[in-house]
Amino acid sequence: MSKRIKAMYKYELADLAGVSRRTFGRWLKCHEAELSVYGVRRKTQLLPPGAVKHLCNILCIDLPE
Repeated sequence: MSKRIKAMYKYELADLAGVSRRTFGRWLKCHEAELSVYGVRRKTQLLPPGAVKHLCNILCIDLPE
C-alpha cells in the first residue's frame, strides 16, 4: 500500500535531504520550470503534495513513514 504524500514546507524537505536551506533553494532553482506546473514559485514556502512527490523522486529524498 502506498503512503499518502502531504504538503511540506521547503525547510522540512531540506532537513530530510540533509542540506542547508540555502543549498535546497539552489536545487529548486534548477527545477523552476518543472515546479511551476504545480504552482510553485520562488517565494512559495508550503509545497503541494504533487511538488513534494516530484522533488522526492528527482532528488532521491526518502520521506518518513
